[in-house]
Amino acid sequence: MQTWSPRSWRSRPALQQPAYPNVQVFDEAVKELASMPPLVTAGEIDALKTQLADAAEGRRFLLQGGDCAERFSECAPEQITNKLRILLQMSVVLVHGSKRPVIRVGRFAGQYAKPRSEDLETHDGVTLPSYRGDMVNRPEFTPAGRTPDPQLLLRAYGRSALTLNFIRALVKGGFADLHHPEYWDLEWMRHSPLAGEYRKILVAISDSLRFFENVLGIHAEEVHTVDFFTSHEGLHLDYEEAQTKSATPGRYYNLSTHFPWIGVRTAGVDDAHVEYFRGIANPIGVKIGSSTSPATLQRLIETLDPDREPGRLTLIHRFGVDRIEDCLPRLIEAARATGRRVLWCSDPMHGNTRLTADGVKTRSFADILAELERAFDIHAARGSRLGGVHFELTGEDVTECTGGARGLSEADLGRAYKSEVDPRLNYEQALEMALLMARKMSQH
Repeated sequence: MQTWSPRSWRSRPALQQPAYPNVQVFDEAVKELASMPPLVTAGEIDALKTQLADAAEGRRFLLQGGDCAERFSECAPEQITNKLRILLQMSVVLVHGSKRPVIRVGRFAGQYAKPRSEDLETHDGVTLPSYRGDMVNRPEFTPAGRTPDPQLLLRAYGRSALTLNFIRALVKGGFADLHHPEYWDLEWMRHSPLAGEYRKILVAISDSLRFFENVLGIHAEEVHTVDFFTSHEGLHLDYEEAQTKSATPGRYYNLSTHFPWIGVRTAGVDDAHVEYFRGIANPIGVKIGSSTSPATLQRLIETLDPDREPGRLTLIHRFGVDRIEDCLPRLIEAARATGRRVLWCSDPMHGNTRLTADGVKTRSFADILAELERAFDIHAARGSRLGGVHFELTGEDVTECTGGARGLSEADLGRAYKSEVDPRLNYEQALEMALLMARKMSQH
């Protein structure tokens, strides 16, 4: 296999990369970024890889979630606290359902770049570059706003550092005590026909706190602290390369995050993203979907996990509720034929995106849940194991996805639709999803 270096991706086709008008200014920004301290450590990354290996063997379960695309303006204490709270609370519910420790991975502290279907967009006869996330340009539809700005790379690094620092302080400072049910906002439950069942689950969680402490490997006097990891799509390759360091000779880590992943749009086996990812020592994820053939999946697995390393590779499947039963079984068999142990994770969000009659992106709670439940069943029927879930969610009271206990309709979307890219589950919908997952997991 070709010799790898953090720069070897440059010899391959690189998709979804922005075009900067001033190359000199861009190069200076990347050079400055490369001189910055790492955001995470190699030891933390290796610890996560060990836990993901356990999840692949059925000893743990992965919960990965957060914003579709972070915004610089939302790097604020309340928003960060709310995102951490919902992930902690969901994880405790899933511990109850799975009777396994849950790996908590936030989709934040770096999720500032987004792939787009088109390089350009047109409004009222004006054509400008598409918004590619706050790391690249701005959502305002103006020539200045949509021009890629190299200084935003440095701002993304700074906001990531601030977010991660605050999360570390919250986790180490006792914020995880908020996993006690008495601290949760449960007003929404009275709208659900399953309210009685939900309350029984929460009572059982409260009564079983000491059991949870033992399962999590945390002593009673330490229960206020938990492990927490970060992730983002490794899309902007210059940004990722700049934070890639050699911890030991010949062993490189991407130290901007614990767990980077490759998106469906950039998962070409012979392209730049796969070339970059194959050489870093982090555990990595790959999004796969209905366009992924069994042969392509086998090449991806063999390229990205050549050493058959436990915990190395997570396959995050996203099909849509109408396609999962046709697509997932053959990919399970293709992965099994490689002889490698991968961690299977369901992303039930992306395949279920649709437009309303008014052109607003949304997702149905019922569709998300249905794809997730089918994923559990399909894996179990084929002797495989669904070992994780990947959600786009927020701890805020947004109205971007329809359904859930309050029965949000398309007419409700205008009340608090804040996402600039894809719709997210709100706090209530995310917690209800966790409760329904716990119910499903208890049956497997």
